[in-house]
Amino acid sequence: MPDLSALPSAASRSRSNAVGILMMVVAVGLFGAMNMFVRLIGPEYHALEAVFFRNVIATALIMPFVLGSGGLGTLKTSRPFGHGFRAIAGMVGNLCFFSAFQLIPLADGQAIAMSVPIFATMLAIPLLGEKVGWHRWLAILVGFVGVLIAMNPSGTVGAGTLFALAGTLCWAFTIIFVRMLSTTEKPYTIVFYYMVTGSVVATLFMPWVWVTPTPQVLLLYLGAGLVGGFAQIAMTLALKLAPASVVSPFEYTSIAWAVLFDLAIWGAAPAWTTLAGAAVVVATGLYIFRRESRAREQE
Repeated sequence: MPDLSALPSAASRSRSNAVGILMMVVAVGLFGAMNMFVRLIGPEYHALEAVFFRNVIATALIMPFVLGSGGLGTLKTSRPFGHGFRAIAGMVGNLCFFSAFQLIPLADGQAIAMSVPIFATMLAIPLLGEKVGWHRWLAILVGFVGVLIAMNPSGTVGAGTLFALAGTLCWAFTIIFVRMLSTTEKPYTIVFYYMVTGSVVATLFMPWVWVTPTPQVLLLYLGAGLVGGFAQIAMTLALKLAPASVVSPFEYTSIAWAVLFDLAIWGAAPAWTTLAGAAVVVATGLYIFRRESRAREQE
């Protein structure tokens, strides 16, 4: 006879996982909306200005959540340099992607961005001392083929594509830094220092790049900051409600959001190379993630 006492906890875990998955999909959609707002602002404004507004607004938005999760004591840390490296990598990554989305469709940039787990797996070898077997090395090589297809090597690789590739590498570094920090730091602590550091660094550059925004552009900056902040909160909640192995694969819904925004606002359908490359990258990313999950379960 089955243990009926275990059913409520199993049902509770199932509900928690379902809500966690929903929150991750919402978070990814909000990040897509943030990129959409930046693309609508256009190249007339420096991408660093978008980073400035995004981080300042998101910092103000997330403070009540930080205070509610344990007060200012939550912000106490013994790893300021770790937070600094994570924040700089994340800020530069956003700067690269904001620059990319001013020049290329969202789907094109997102197809390249989905290779973050591939780069992160490679970086984990020297930085985290992780061992990667031949299965994952093969997946990494196949994933790079997918990136090349998405970049459409038969045509000219422009600045927007190169910005997206550089942003992907920076985001891979942020994953490594977050893994290091998460052994001792709380999620909201990591997010807070990321936002604050990015705000301070971006502010230092404003005298050289500042262009006073029009009221319409200011609204777009406000929108980018708000949805970016809520996206961070939703992702944090998703990882609190469900294991990373459950919710992380749903980050790949980003390509669907990017295609949707491109079609709805600019009427731009992605090229077949973008979709084909994205499919290869998603498949290899999911395979790598599955192998990593199995390896952790056996530890």
